[in-house]
Amino acid sequence: MAATGKAGFITFLLDVARQKGVVAYVGDGTIRWPSAHRIDVARLYRLALEKGVANGIYHAVADEGVPMVQIAEVLGRALNVPMVSIKEEEAGAYYGPLAMFAGLDMPAFSAKTQADLGWKPIELGLIADIGQPNYFKAT
Repeated sequence: MAATGKAGFITFLLDVARQKGVVAYVGDGTIRWPSAHRIDVARLYRLALEKGVANGIYHAVADEGVPMVQIAEVLGRALNVPMVSIKEEEAGAYYGPLAMFAGLDMPAFSAKTQADLGWKPIELGLIADIGQPNYFKAT
């Protein structure tokens, strides 16, 4: 089912791309960010409350590292705007308050979380989810 409304980080990127008229990524776009579908995350929160240990650390990660260039490609197609590579020192002008994260390669893993809580992400991955035709429908 296509999402409508706010989608966290993706909504931020979408808003910036609309304002700037381009979708930017830092360097060659291989910087990776982890993700998980909000329904999978909600299931994980429930399992953490039911089965988790006090002070447990759990990682809600389905896609261990989605390259930023792949996210930019989907956003660019959805908005019909070009993609551009920017230097890390240009990230502040484009990303604003999230610039400090724009150049960080941040893969994350959830194997221990999955084993400890019996959690298995089953929803669409980030690229498949945001690639749906109505995902970016204006609200």
